[in-house]
Amino acid sequence: MSNTDKIDYSKAKDGTGLIYDDPWLEAFAPVLKRRYANVQNIIKQLDEKEGGLLNFSKGYENFGFNINSDGVWYREWLPSAHEVYLVGDFNGWNKSSHKLNRDQYGRWEIFLPNVNGKCAIPHHSKVKIYLKLANGNWDYRIPAWIHRVEQTKENPVFDGIFWNPEKKYQFKNKKPPVPVALRIYESHVGMSSEQPEISTYKKFAEVVLPQAKELGYNCVQLMAIMEHAYYASFGYQVTNFFAISSRFGTPEELMEMIDQAHGMGLLVFLDVVHSHASKNVLDGLNQLDGSDHHYFHGGQKGNHELWDSRLFNYGSWEVMRFLLSNLRFFIEIYGFDGFRFDGVTSMIYYHHGLRPACDYNAYFGGDVDEEALCYLTLANEMIHRLNPNIISIAEEVSGLAGLCRPVAEGGCGFDYRLGMGIPDKWIELVKGFKDEDWNMAEITYMLSNRRYKEKNISYCESHDQSLVGDKTLAFWLMDKEMYYHMSILSEESPIISRGMALHKIIRLITSSLGGEGYLTFMGNEFGHPEWVDFPREGNQNSYHHARRRWDLARDPLLRYKFLRNFDRAMNQCEEENHWLSSPQAHISLKHEGDKLIVFERASLIFVFNFHTDKSFSDYRIGSGLAGKFKNILDSDREEFGGRSRIGQENYHFTEDKPWHDRPYSLLIYIPSRTCLVLKRIQD
Repeated sequence: MSNTDKIDYSKAKDGTGLIYDDPWLEAFAPVLKRRYANVQNIIKQLDEKEGGLLNFSKGYENFGFNINSDGVWYREWLPSAHEVYLVGDFNGWNKSSHKLNRDQYGRWEIFLPNVNGKCAIPHHSKVKIYLKLANGNWDYRIPAWIHRVEQTKENPVFDGIFWNPEKKYQFKNKKPPVPVALRIYESHVGMSSEQPEISTYKKFAEVVLPQAKELGYNCVQLMAIMEHAYYASFGYQVTNFFAISSRFGTPEELMEMIDQAHGMGLLVFLDVVHSHASKNVLDGLNQLDGSDHHYFHGGQKGNHELWDSRLFNYGSWEVMRFLLSNLRFFIEIYGFDGFRFDGVTSMIYYHHGLRPACDYNAYFGGDVDEEALCYLTLANEMIHRLNPNIISIAEEVSGLAGLCRPVAEGGCGFDYRLGMGIPDKWIELVKGFKDEDWNMAEITYMLSNRRYKEKNISYCESHDQSLVGDKTLAFWLMDKEMYYHMSILSEESPIISRGMALHKIIRLITSSLGGEGYLTFMGNEFGHPEWVDFPREGNQNSYHHARRRWDLARDPLLRYKFLRNFDRAMNQCEEENHWLSSPQAHISLKHEGDKLIVFERASLIFVFNFHTDKSFSDYRIGSGLAGKFKNILDSDREEFGGRSRIGQENYHFTEDKPWHDRPYSLLIYIPSRTCLVLKRIQD
């Protein structure tokens, strides 16, 4: 008799509850217990020393600039600094007039009383700290908790800005309820304009939010919001964690944009970067007090060589305070509804995901950074205690067991993980294999292989697949033909015909089979061509590829509108039938010769014909339900650029003839390179 038979893990309170659903984890029970105990020990310390986890996460109410009726407090954690002064426009940049006092923990503070009843520091004035660094030298730094930084054309180095507008933004709309299933529209504010320019929060609200709503997405995920000095980093080299990108507008304009999204029933998620930070010294966290081990690990351990960035010391008390407070700040001040945590794989492994780590020995071995794992668990515990409706999504590729299971069971507490292997597989197939060599079993395995009870966000492509050096999925499928053969006035070329067909099939099978949520990057719903590339020295600082060609989908004479129409119809079909929130699909057919895949989910039958030229009449497929079925969606309709070969008014009746291990069966017509969704309309 095994230990699994002896121990009822469903009642375990020591972090081993995961074993109940996965007996393979029993061999690693000691590791699960230790990790759980580490988290609980820190929570206990926080209860004793900081008034609890939630109180600890309110650090932004104490650190940085905080204004009350009598004046303004400024506090900063600078343990290696010898002397610290606050300087700025308010005191003529006097290096000695406003000295901060230090406590035993290396936390410095100063209080500036009001002058003639007004704040001593004017709104929108420049501020910095002037300090004697660890090595004895004097230099300027930007406060770590500052809420606003700005660049000028003359000086690319950011200036700290004291932000205290007289008129505070008042949110007007309630947060929408969390939808049954997430359909996420991943977006970048700066590149959301048709024009070669940096767009704004205001323009994004006018242009993108209505489109996301019309297309049937219920969540907008925003990239590059946390301030970053280098625009071309796509927002992944964060310099100022509590400041939002000034390129796109003011804090109040971002608040208004989020408020408008809520009024439209859209959730708004933040792409949060706690996996690393910019190496910038003059306008970032790096060497803020003159040491290399302030917010980050010292020496080589604190450097990410591939990303050329700094790595946080997640075991540091004040670093935990900083990062947990950063999450709470964006929830409470800006109204974000959740987070997509960037670079989780890099965080939880000492090798930062640069070596394969896709088995239990790797998940529970010595390569795991348990301090980082503990921080992520605390982050999820904090945000869900604060508001159970806040959503957390992990960008994690190794498949770490328990990542998306409750903390009480020994998991990390994430709500979802991104299905990062799915877009990689699609690009691999499109780039490296002839259509006739696509393997149906591999496709279904790739889409259905996910951990039990751990929810997955599926996607064909995000921003990652479109970055310079790569191409959008549509461009891989159709490439240069998209420049000359997308007009409906010209005959559809074989390449365009194939690309349009596969683009629709790939999206529907990914949405319906690949997970419990679905994501696309803005513009890719209509087959955005080319790639994403930000202005940089290598492209003569061009914005040509750092924008979205919304005009292509609007043009009635171009075929892009067909792909957009299909995306909208697919999302509407999901909204009505809830396949993303249904149990995983039952796959009844994956036929290599016929290139057919058939599965059932949410009482629907999904049929995909990947064959290059073979259409099938009276093709028998299995069904778990008996009755009358109707075509509720197919990719061959005229409004989707198809040939209308599948009748929308035709009905399919099941027979009491078992087929493909299903109790019933029915006959269908399925043309080549098309997909079909059937719904039972009566018994």
